[in-house]
Amino acid sequence: MAEEKKSYLYKLKPLIDRWPAIKKPDGHVTFRTKMFWTILSLIIYFILTNIMIFGLKSDVIDLFANYRFIMAGASGSIMHLGIGPIVTASIILQLFVGAKIINLDLSNAEDKAIYQGSQKVLVLVMIVVEAIPQIFGYLQPTTGLVDMVGMNMANFVIVIQLIVGAYIVFFMDETISKWGIGSGISLFIAAGVSQALFTGLFSWLPVSGGIVSMSNPPAGVIPGTAYLSSQMSLGEIVGGGYQSMLLGAPSIGYTNAIVPLLGTLFIFFLVVYIESSRIELPLAHGKVRGARGRYPIRLIYASNIPVILMSALLANVNMFAMLLHGSKLPLLGGQWWIGKYDLAVTTQPLAGGAWYLSSPGGLNSWLMPIFAGGYGGHAPWQYAAKVIIYLSVLIIGSILFAKFWIETTNMAPKDVAKQIQSSGMQIPGFRRDPRVLKKVLERYIPVVTVIGGAAVGALAGFADAVGTVGNASGTGVLLTVGIIIRLYEDIAKEQAMEMHPVLRGFFGSD
Repeated sequence: MAEEKKSYLYKLKPLIDRWPAIKKPDGHVTFRTKMFWTILSLIIYFILTNIMIFGLKSDVIDLFANYRFIMAGASGSIMHLGIGPIVTASIILQLFVGAKIINLDLSNAEDKAIYQGSQKVLVLVMIVVEAIPQIFGYLQPTTGLVDMVGMNMANFVIVIQLIVGAYIVFFMDETISKWGIGSGISLFIAAGVSQALFTGLFSWLPVSGGIVSMSNPPAGVIPGTAYLSSQMSLGEIVGGGYQSMLLGAPSIGYTNAIVPLLGTLFIFFLVVYIESSRIELPLAHGKVRGARGRYPIRLIYASNIPVILMSALLANVNMFAMLLHGSKLPLLGGQWWIGKYDLAVTTQPLAGGAWYLSSPGGLNSWLMPIFAGGYGGHAPWQYAAKVIIYLSVLIIGSILFAKFWIETTNMAPKDVAKQIQSSGMQIPGFRRDPRVLKKVLERYIPVVTVIGGAAVGALAGFADAVGTVGNASGTGVLLTVGIIIRLYEDIAKEQAMEMHPVLRGFFGSD
């Protein structure tokens, strides 16, 4: 009977056992070794983002342009797909397991191994699924490559490069997870967003190349604001120049302005404050008198992963809406209500469901049109509805993914109770029993998970609505701050375990 209840994913076990993977370390990995592999993977990531796809035309239409920093890739490079396939595979499996469509108990070691192995197989499937559509009018081969090998083979060469690049990202993420510190996905996101923030703040290069002028100011908010304020007359400032300095001037490509900078700083300090908010449960050692500690339950308990998953889901919605817009598929192809695009101008949706689910893009993109009585064929109420729908979807989705995430990563009450029990600790005043610990933790963890998921979704949505420096997106800034804080704490934890090996048992390390 037990055999019949096993998930049909067990049929993949022969394939999973032979699937290429990074070998898990047999014992404890030293702090120096972990730092080496983490830094090496980050260097390789930056190198790969600067290696362009061989035989690709320069006029690339990027399906993920609006979510580029969340995808942790570089448009037109062999890292074009970034972490998209990895995150999408994770979303699909989490939804199926959470909805009980796939019958797996992730507290069972055998089921969890099948889950993780199936995810690796699904990652390759999603790499192919996301790579192939790119060649249908978006990533086009050069005339020279087509003349050399033919159109079909030229497209095949581009797809193979996309697949290889995406799978290298997958292996680097697995390397950091097993041999490094933190998460490779998070590290790559933080690296790309940090680079965008730095250039958005300090770049002296003009927004459109060429010579710096009033219609082509420096792209960075600090040099750009200094240049505009010094070159404008009082009449120009009063006549609308202050709006360009405060909100930016999208018409000339100047978007790194004072309000996006203030929004970025606000999100930075607010996330730092929220990350430090926690509930601390007192712990005492069951056998060693006087040995006490605390178990912290963070307000953002599921970290920033729910927003990563939700943003990746919205990126895929935008990608498939764009593909359907240009297709002749019956009932769905070219339908404006799914998504209307003008790819000669922008990859942003102009109407339809995809428009309502796209990022507000800063105050200039929705607040000013509301005051102006509408813009681009949309009424003021539609802009207001877009912001409300986007924020609602982002918040509700983040809550759901937060709940799924803690169930699949040993962060649920029953898993935490086992960790505390195995470390020899207990909550003073309660029996040393995992079931008792579980009931105590159930008072806090589920509630904090919902509140934390809603908080990160709301913060990301707020930053998207206000705008950010470097067009890094509110989600990107939120994730980067949280990732850097968590990376700092992980490094401190690794150093503590290196100095006091007895702590490895409590932290779940080998």
